[in-house]
Amino acid sequence: MSTDRTEQLRAIRDELVNLKESPLYEYRQRNNYFPVIGQGSHHADIMFIGEAPGKNEAETGRPFCGASGRVLDELLESIDLDRQDVYVTNIVKDRPPNNRDPLKTEIDLYAPFLERQIGIIQPKVIATLGRFSMEFILRRFGAFQANQKISQLHGQVIKVRTAYGQASVVPQYHPAAALYNANQRETLEKDFQVLKQFVTKEEPGTMRLL
Repeated sequence: MSTDRTEQLRAIRDELVNLKESPLYEYRQRNNYFPVIGQGSHHADIMFIGEAPGKNEAETGRPFCGASGRVLDELLESIDLDRQDVYVTNIVKDRPPNNRDPLKTEIDLYAPFLERQIGIIQPKVIATLGRFSMEFILRRFGAFQANQKISQLHGQVIKVRTAYGQASVVPQYHPAAALYNANQRETLEKDFQVLKQFVTKEEPGTMRLL
Protein backbone atom coordinates (compact mmCIF):
# COMPACT_ATOMS: atom_id res chain seq x y z
CA MET A 1 0.00 0.00 0.00
CA SER A 2 2.87 2.36 0.81
CA THR A 3 4.44 1.66 -2.58
CA ASP A 4 1.10 2.31 -4.28
CA ARG A 5 0.76 5.68 -2.56
CA THR A 6 4.33 6.57 -3.49
CA GLU A 7 3.72 5.66 -7.12
CA GLN A 8 0.56 7.75 -7.23
CA LEU A 9 2.35 10.75 -5.76
CA ARG A 10 5.23 10.31 -8.20
CA ALA A 11 2.71 10.42 -11.03
CA ILE A 12 1.46 13.77 -9.70
CA ARG A 13 5.04 15.02 -9.50
CA ASP A 14 5.73 14.03 -13.09
CA GLU A 15 2.59 15.77 -14.32
CA LEU A 16 3.44 18.96 -12.45
CA VAL A 17 7.00 19.04 -13.75
CA ASN A 18 5.59 19.11 -17.28
CA LEU A 19 2.60 21.37 -16.63
CA LYS A 20 3.27 23.73 -19.52
CA GLU A 21 -0.28 25.09 -19.47
CA SER A 22 0.42 26.72 -16.12
CA PRO A 23 0.90 30.50 -16.32
CA LEU A 24 3.77 29.99 -13.85
CA TYR A 25 5.63 27.42 -15.98
CA GLU A 26 7.70 29.91 -18.00
CA TYR A 27 8.58 31.85 -14.84
CA ARG A 28 9.78 28.58 -13.30
CA GLN A 29 11.90 27.75 -16.34
CA ARG A 30 13.49 31.20 -16.58
CA ASN A 31 14.59 31.09 -12.96
CA ASN A 32 15.61 27.43 -12.84
CA TYR A 33 13.00 26.85 -10.16
CA PHE A 34 11.40 23.54 -9.22
CA PRO A 35 7.73 22.80 -8.69
CA VAL A 36 7.14 22.17 -4.99
CA ILE A 37 5.04 19.03 -4.73
CA GLY A 38 5.09 18.17 -1.03
CA GLN A 39 7.16 16.47 1.64
CA GLY A 40 6.59 14.03 4.45
CA SER A 41 4.88 10.78 5.34
CA HIS A 42 2.56 9.25 2.77
CA HIS A 43 0.51 7.87 5.67
CA ALA A 44 0.38 11.10 7.69
CA ASP A 45 -2.53 11.69 10.03
CA ILE A 46 -1.97 15.45 9.70
CA MET A 47 -1.53 17.29 6.40
CA PHE A 48 -0.43 20.93 6.39
CA ILE A 49 -1.48 23.01 3.39
CA GLY A 50 -0.07 26.44 2.62
CA GLU A 51 -0.86 28.68 -0.32
CA ALA A 52 2.20 28.73 -2.65
CA PRO A 53 5.97 28.27 -2.47
CA GLY A 54 8.37 31.16 -1.96
CA LYS A 55 11.85 31.68 -3.41
CA ASN A 56 13.69 29.26 -1.09
CA GLU A 57 11.09 26.61 -1.73
CA ALA A 58 11.19 27.03 -5.51
CA GLU A 59 14.99 26.85 -5.51
CA THR A 60 15.04 23.57 -3.59
CA GLY A 61 11.71 21.93 -4.43
CA ARG A 62 11.01 21.62 -0.70
CA PRO A 63 7.96 23.16 1.02
CA PHE A 64 8.46 25.54 3.94
CA CYS A 65 12.25 25.44 3.97
CA GLY A 66 12.92 29.15 4.60
CA ALA A 67 12.25 31.35 7.61
CA SER A 68 8.58 30.39 7.81
CA GLY A 69 9.67 26.75 7.62
CA ARG A 70 11.82 27.20 10.70
CA VAL A 71 8.79 28.55 12.51
CA LEU A 72 6.75 25.57 11.34
CA ASP A 73 9.43 23.16 12.59
CA GLU A 74 9.43 24.87 15.99
CA LEU A 75 5.65 24.69 16.17
CA LEU A 76 5.72 21.01 15.28
CA GLU A 77 8.35 20.40 17.95
CA SER A 78 6.11 22.12 20.49
CA ILE A 79 3.55 19.32 20.03
CA ASP A 80 6.18 16.55 19.80
CA LEU A 81 6.02 16.13 16.03
CA ASP A 82 8.77 15.91 13.41
CA ARG A 83 8.41 16.77 9.74
CA GLN A 84 8.60 13.07 8.94
CA ASP A 85 5.40 12.50 10.90
CA VAL A 86 3.27 14.86 8.79
CA TYR A 87 2.80 15.83 5.14
CA VAL A 88 3.41 19.43 4.06
CA THR A 89 2.32 20.94 0.76
CA ASN A 90 0.66 23.98 -0.85
CA ILE A 91 -2.36 24.57 -3.06
CA VAL A 92 -0.29 26.18 -5.84
CA LYS A 93 2.83 24.15 -6.62
CA ASP A 94 4.89 26.83 -8.42
CA ARG A 95 6.16 30.13 -7.10
CA PRO A 96 4.17 33.22 -8.16
CA PRO A 97 6.40 36.16 -9.19
CA ASN A 98 7.56 38.44 -6.36
CA ASN A 99 5.81 36.24 -3.79
CA ARG A 100 2.46 37.77 -4.74
CA ASP A 101 -0.77 36.08 -3.68
CA PRO A 102 -1.84 33.24 -5.96
CA LEU A 103 -4.49 34.17 -8.50
CA LYS A 104 -7.84 32.38 -8.64
CA THR A 105 -6.94 30.96 -12.04
CA GLU A 106 -3.72 29.51 -10.58
CA ILE A 107 -5.56 28.01 -7.61
CA ASP A 108 -8.14 26.49 -9.96
CA LEU A 109 -5.40 24.96 -12.13
CA TYR A 110 -3.40 23.40 -9.30
CA ALA A 111 -6.32 22.45 -7.02
CA PRO A 112 -7.00 19.06 -8.66
CA PHE A 113 -3.43 17.98 -7.87
CA LEU A 114 -3.90 18.89 -4.21
CA GLU A 115 -7.22 17.07 -4.14
CA ARG A 116 -5.51 13.95 -5.48
CA GLN A 117 -2.80 14.26 -2.81
CA ILE A 118 -5.46 14.45 -0.10
CA GLY A 119 -7.22 11.41 -1.54
CA ILE A 120 -3.99 9.40 -1.66
CA ILE A 121 -2.70 10.28 1.82
CA GLN A 122 -6.16 10.37 3.45
CA PRO A 123 -5.21 12.55 6.43
CA LYS A 124 -7.41 12.59 9.50
CA VAL A 125 -6.62 16.28 9.94
CA ILE A 126 -6.03 19.02 7.40
CA ALA A 127 -4.29 22.00 9.02
CA THR A 128 -4.57 24.96 6.69
CA LEU A 129 -1.82 27.57 6.87
CA GLY A 130 -3.16 30.99 5.96
CA ARG A 131 -6.31 32.46 4.50
CA PHE A 132 -6.11 31.11 0.96
CA SER A 133 -5.77 27.46 1.91
CA MET A 134 -8.42 27.78 4.63
CA GLU A 135 -10.96 29.25 2.23
CA PHE A 136 -10.21 26.70 -0.47
CA ILE A 137 -10.40 23.64 1.80
CA LEU A 138 -13.56 24.73 3.63
CA ARG A 139 -15.32 25.46 0.34
CA ARG A 140 -14.05 22.24 -1.23
CA PHE A 141 -15.59 20.16 1.52
CA GLY A 142 -18.76 22.21 1.85
CA ALA A 143 -18.21 23.52 5.39
CA PHE A 144 -20.77 26.13 6.39
CA GLN A 145 -17.93 28.17 7.93
CA ALA A 146 -16.40 28.75 4.47
CA ASN A 147 -17.43 32.40 4.35
CA GLN A 148 -16.01 33.27 7.75
CA LYS A 149 -12.65 34.94 8.29
CA ILE A 150 -9.51 33.27 9.55
CA SER A 151 -9.58 35.63 12.54
CA GLN A 152 -12.83 33.91 13.53
CA LEU A 153 -11.88 30.32 12.77
CA HIS A 154 -8.18 29.88 13.66
CA GLY A 155 -7.59 27.07 16.12
CA GLN A 156 -11.05 25.58 15.71
CA VAL A 157 -11.74 21.95 14.77
CA ILE A 158 -14.17 21.81 11.86
CA LYS A 159 -15.55 18.41 10.88
CA VAL A 160 -15.89 17.74 7.15
CA ARG A 161 -16.89 14.79 5.00
CA THR A 162 -14.37 13.59 2.42
CA ALA A 163 -14.46 10.80 -0.15
CA TYR A 164 -12.57 8.58 2.30
CA GLY A 165 -14.63 9.47 5.38
CA GLN A 166 -14.81 12.14 8.06
CA ALA A 167 -11.84 14.42 8.62
CA SER A 168 -11.11 17.52 10.66
CA VAL A 169 -9.97 20.88 9.31
CA VAL A 170 -8.01 23.08 11.73
CA PRO A 171 -7.35 26.58 10.31
CA GLN A 172 -4.05 28.14 11.37
CA TYR A 173 -2.40 31.45 10.61
CA HIS A 174 0.49 31.19 8.18
CA PRO A 175 3.82 30.68 10.01
CA ALA A 176 5.24 33.73 8.20
CA ALA A 177 2.91 35.88 10.31
CA ALA A 178 4.99 34.99 13.37
CA LEU A 179 8.08 36.54 11.78
CA TYR A 180 6.59 40.01 11.92
CA ASN A 181 4.26 39.90 14.89
CA ALA A 182 5.08 38.40 18.29
CA ASN A 183 1.39 38.23 19.16
CA GLN A 184 0.77 36.08 16.12
CA ARG A 185 3.51 33.74 17.28
CA GLU A 186 1.72 33.29 20.59
CA THR A 187 -1.55 32.64 18.78
CA LEU A 188 0.07 30.07 16.50
CA GLU A 189 1.62 28.26 19.46
CA LYS A 190 -1.75 28.14 21.20
CA ASP A 191 -3.57 26.99 18.07
CA PHE A 192 -1.01 24.24 17.44
CA GLN A 193 -1.86 22.75 20.81
CA VAL A 194 -5.26 21.93 19.33
CA LEU A 195 -3.47 19.55 16.96
CA LYS A 196 -1.86 17.63 19.80
CA GLN A 197 -4.97 15.51 20.30
CA PHE A 198 -4.45 14.08 16.80
CA VAL A 199 -0.76 13.22 17.15
CA THR A 200 0.31 9.63 16.59
CA LYS A 201 3.95 8.71 16.06
CA GLU A 202 5.25 6.76 13.07
CA GLU A 203 8.28 4.57 12.71
CA PRO A 204 11.37 6.68 11.90
CA GLY A 205 12.65 6.96 8.36
CA THR A 206 9.37 7.77 6.61
CA MET A 207 10.37 11.21 5.31
CA ARG A 208 9.80 11.58 1.57
CA LEU A 209 10.05 14.46 -0.84
CA LEU A 210 7.16 14.15 -3.29
